[in-house]
Amino acid sequence: MARAFETARLTPQDGQEKHMTYQNTITRMREVVAAGGPSWAAIDPENAARMVIQNRFATGLDIAKYTAQIMRADMAAYDANPAQYTQSLGCWHGFIAQQKLIAIKKHFGTTKQRYLYLSGWMVAALRSEFGPLPDQSMHEKTSVPALIAELYTFLKQADARELGGMFRALDKAREAGDAVEAKRLENAIDNYETHVVPIIADIDAGFGNAEATYLLAKKMIEAGACALQIENQVSDEKQCGHQDGKVTVPHEDFLQKIRACRHAFLEMGVEDGIIVARTDSLGAGLTKQIAFSKEPGDLGDQYNSFLDCDEVDPANITNGQVFISRDGKLLAPKRLPSNLYQFRAGTGVDRVVLDCITSLQNGADLLWIETEKPHVEQIASMVDRIREVVPNAKLVYNNSPSFNWTLSFRQQIFDAWAEAGKDVSAYERDRLMSVDYDGTDLAAEADEKIRTFQRDGAARAGIFHHLITLPTYHTAALSTDNLAREYFGEQAMLGYVKNVQREEIRQGIACVKHQNMAGSDIGDDHKEYFAGEAALKAGGAHNTMNQFEAA
Repeated sequence: MARAFETARLTPQDGQEKHMTYQNTITRMREVVAAGGPSWAAIDPENAARMVIQNRFATGLDIAKYTAQIMRADMAAYDANPAQYTQSLGCWHGFIAQQKLIAIKKHFGTTKQRYLYLSGWMVAALRSEFGPLPDQSMHEKTSVPALIAELYTFLKQADARELGGMFRALDKAREAGDAVEAKRLENAIDNYETHVVPIIADIDAGFGNAEATYLLAKKMIEAGACALQIENQVSDEKQCGHQDGKVTVPHEDFLQKIRACRHAFLEMGVEDGIIVARTDSLGAGLTKQIAFSKEPGDLGDQYNSFLDCDEVDPANITNGQVFISRDGKLLAPKRLPSNLYQFRAGTGVDRVVLDCITSLQNGADLLWIETEKPHVEQIASMVDRIREVVPNAKLVYNNSPSFNWTLSFRQQIFDAWAEAGKDVSAYERDRLMSVDYDGTDLAAEADEKIRTFQRDGAARAGIFHHLITLPTYHTAALSTDNLAREYFGEQAMLGYVKNVQREEIRQGIACVKHQNMAGSDIGDDHKEYFAGEAALKAGGAHNTMNQFEAA
């Protein structure tokens, strides 16, 4: 799908996008201003056109509709060629999202196949009014749609900032009489690629029942989310996917929430919205409910078949026992003091496969399988079974910082070498994380496997989208630690100048001009639009940001 910028608006009359070039947008604004009569005479149509172009998306729903189309096209491209997988990084603040997309455009020239991920973990840890919280759905659910709106506000501002620079360059070209450069800039404006990309947004386990899920989904979609990721844990027992104590729900309970999300998309007019169904069953050994079953082999019976049960001796029935029948036998599921029931050990993979097939057959578009380690063949072994029933099954996969990637992949290489009969006597498997091994052949091969993990996972394991949930949580902590060590130590101010500002300048980091990044030049443009020659602008000769022009 083309992502070139053409001014778009949804009109109530026909519901279709109207694509306008820069000059056509000016013409349209000239007509509107003229229709306003003499009192609108001070409005410059080209200035108004520029503001329209800088704010392509009037609402979050405009964004959700636009990005859903992008994501659907990317899914089709992946089906045709698994090398066309997509990626994202988790963001917990609009500025982080903005800088990520600015960096992507700078380094790669396009945002194609790059998304954003909104992590419930980071909302809980960084955005709750209660302060830092564990990933247990205890944060305010309203903070999730609020963050979606914030992310897109910053991405739209990135558009306005970059386009504003193009408009100023166009004015200079016209003033210099350079018609060729002016035409080149107009063409660049007409084909401008927006920073607005799809967000896959974490709705946790739905924050309540199906009605609560539907209400929150609507708010998230209204804020701009085109893809909702929902998991099959119990809402009030929700745990991080990489922690212990996870409790799943019967399939019908989960399917109600998938339907709730679909109804929310349809009600809000985002008919091709994407639902990502996540299963935590691989690491979840508990359930809160015994599923309802009408007959042997139905979905409820299949869920209950995984329960760890003891055959009942009628002579030894104890107080408070619960019973189910299976194959003509009376069985007592093992019930814990927490009032939870446990699954039989070793059933996790079978439960994952059933979860995934059931979700895809009942309205989900993509799968998310939470695993305990990043292992392509482990993921592929489950996806192969799912694809026997749903051939085009695709995954979103969490390249999680909860994994020790270095240790995991070094151990994978160690085990592969040992199985192949290669001498591994120079290595201690439990010490492979040690810096002592950094220069070894084993470490080099492991690093290459890490480098190609996403490519290999896309080709072998059906992973359409790779994401890192919490990357900027860790980068913020690491960079702050480094700055604190230098600035408060012997390097003092040089610790900042050498390791931060000088690197910003030399690497072309846009926010070295932080006033510009925060919207100062956009504000100056508006002052001139509104006040003309009377405008008091901040970007004059005495603005210290001018010191960075040469850089």
